[in-house]
Amino acid sequence: HEREHNREISELAAKHSEEMEKLRAELQEEQRHLLDELRQQMAATHRAECEQAQLQSQTLHNLELEALRLTLNNMHTSQLELTQSNLRKEKETALMELREMLNDKRAQEVAILQSRHQLEWERIKEQCLKEKEDL
Repeated sequence: HEREHNREISELAAKHSEEMEKLRAELQEEQRHLLDELRQQMAATHRAECEQAQLQSQTLHNLELEALRLTLNNMHTSQLELTQSNLRKEKETALMELREMLNDKRAQEVAILQSRHQLEWERIKEQCLKEKEDL
């Protein structure tokens, strides 16, 4: 009976040891599986964070480019307005000079015509006097 009891204990111990090995193997497999899942999740999280950082960086870059474009556009507009203003002033100055020049020329021509008119008047007057004397 004692041998039977020892044999049963031995079998139970062997069965227990076998089950423990089996459980240990399952536990190791489960740990390996969980570790793989954790690595995959960490890699996915890392990729998502990298993509998010890249997107933020790209967005910031785009905003900086837009700000530079607007600044350049404003500078260009200001430069165009300044150029227009300068051209307008130059045009007005040129027109005033041309007007003065034309007025001077007109005054000269009027003076020349008055002088010719006066000479012609005097010639006609003398001719008239001469014809009177002849008559």
